Amino acid sequence: MTVSDGERLARAALCAVAEPGEALLGRLIDRLGPQGALAVVRGTEPVPDGVPVTERVRTRLAAWRARLDDADPEADLEICARLDGRMICPGDPEWPTTLDDLGDRRPYALWLRGRADLRHRCLHAVAIVGTRAASPYGVRVAADLGAELAERGWTVISGGALGVDGAAHRGALAADGWTIAVLAGGVDRFYPSRHEALFREIIEQGLLVGECPPGTDPGRLRFLIRNRLIAALARGTVVVEAAARSGALNTAAHARRLGRPLMAVPGPVDSPTSVGCHKLLREVPPARCVTGSAEVLEEVGAIGADLAPVPQGPVLPFDALDPTTRAVLEALPARGSAGPARIAVRAGVDLPTATGRLGQLAAAGFVERTRTGWRLSRSAGPRLSSRRPP
Repeated sequence: MTVSDGERLARAALCAVAEPGEALLGRLIDRLGPQGALAVVRGTEPVPDGVPVTERVRTRLAAWRARLDDADPEADLEICARLDGRMICPGDPEWPTTLDDLGDRRPYALWLRGRADLRHRCLHAVAIVGTRAASPYGVRVAADLGAELAERGWTVISGGALGVDGAAHRGALAADGWTIAVLAGGVDRFYPSRHEALFREIIEQGLLVGECPPGTDPGRLRFLIRNRLIAALARGTVVVEAAARSGALNTAAHARRLGRPLMAVPGPVDSPTSVGCHKLLREVPPARCVTGSAEVLEEVGAIGADLAPVPQGPVLPFDALDPTTRAVLEALPARGSAGPARIAVRAGVDLPTATGRLGQLAAAGFVERTRTGWRLSRSAGPRLSSRRPP
C-alpha cells in the first residue's frame, strides 16, 4: 500500500495536536482515515456514526482543535529531514506490523533517526527494561544480556533512560549489535542529557524512535505512554530490576496484555530494586524467571530450536561409571573395609562380577585392597561419602 503525501501530512498534523495513544483519535483514523480524522478535528466534518459524542469527546476535540493553530506539519517534516530522519506511517514498508496489535492505541506515525530499518530490526528483537536507580548488579546483568543477545543477532530495545536501559543499550553497542531507543519526546530531544553521546552512537548503530514531532519535550505521562511501544515492537520483554513502583512494571503490563513473553531476572531477596521483579515472578500467570540470554531466547526464539541448555554441575569421575560398577563402589562402607562377598551381596551382583569390578575400581584409583578386604581410597573416600544418603 502506498501512502499518499496528503495522508502523510495529515498524520504529521495529528502527531502535533494529540498526545500519543489517544484511543478516540485511533478510532477516528480507523473509520475515516487520517485525512478524514483531521477534518473532524478541524470541525469541517461531523463525528462518524458509532462514536458517541459524549462530553469527554467534545472536550478532546476542542483541545486538539485549539492546537491546530500552532501546528506546522510541513515544517516538522522538513526539520526531521534536516536531522537525516524520517517519518513512517502504517502502510510504509518500514512500518512494523506488530504495532497493529495496539488497536486503537496504535501510533499515528513514528519519527525515526538512524540508519537501521525499523521493521527488519524488530523481527528479532527483545526489550530489556528496568529501574533508573539500578544497582551494580542490575547494570551488569542488563549490559551482559544486551551484549549476549546482540552477539546472537538480536536487536535490543529499551527506553534510553538511566540505569538498566542505558546499560542494555551499551551492552548491545559494545558487541557491535543493533539497538533501538524509544523516546518520550521528539527524536531531537536527548533526555536524559547525560545520555547524549549514547543517543548519537545509537543513531549510527540503531534507531531513535518517537511518536512526537521534533522539538517536543518529554513529559511524565509520555514516558508511560511510550512503554506500550517498547512492548509492542519486541518479541518479548525482560525486566532486569524494578522497584515496587516502577515504569518497567508498566511496560511489563503492556507485554502481558499483548500476549508477548514476559520475563524477569531475580535479584537479592532484600533488594528494593528487585521487589518488582519478584512480584512479577509470583503473579498468576507468572513471568518466566531468566538468568541469561540462552533462557531469554528459549522464550522468544524458534520453538524447539533455541532451547537453553539444562544447568549441570561439574562432571566428576564418579559420573562416568556404568551402573553396575557404581553399585559395587556404593556397596563399600564409608569407613573401614569389607570382603568381596559382603560387597557383592550389598551391590546385588554375583561374586565374580564384584571381584572384577573391584579390580577396575582399584585401577582407576577409587578403591584399594587391604588385608581384610577392600576400602575406599583415601583420595576418593571423602568425595564419595558425601554423595551417599545418610
